[in-house]
Amino acid sequence: MDDLDPTNRSVRLGRRPHPAPMDPASWSVLQRFLARRESQHTDNPQAIVTKITKSGRAAASTAYVSHVLDPCGVPPRTLRCTCLAGLVNTLDPKPVAAALGMDPEGVMIHLADHVDAGRLPDA
Repeated sequence: MDDLDPTNRSVRLGRRPHPAPMDPASWSVLQRFLARRESQHTDNPQAIVTKITKSGRAAASTAYVSHVLDPCGVPPRTLRCTCLAGLVNTLDPKPVAAALGMDPEGVMIHLADHVDAGRLPDA
């Protein structure tokens, strides 16, 4: 919870050097999630709290996070790629890469075959 920055709508991810900006849809989902989390009355500092971790301070297991979306048929990798593509297409790829602890080339592949019309000069 300490890694969330509501003012800048960003989150610090692990040991990455800079907070990662969140797109409006993800921020909205996070706000709904946090409102639900409040009803759990937990002192656990983690954002994701399960029945098992509610009474402690441990993070939810990797398996829980990996499989929570199984009923939707959406793997976490798809969400990460979609979010990353949105960030790279709306922001400068270099700061996005730095915030996510990636090489600029790693995020640039998400720009392939896409030109944001808002970045083109008026004809």
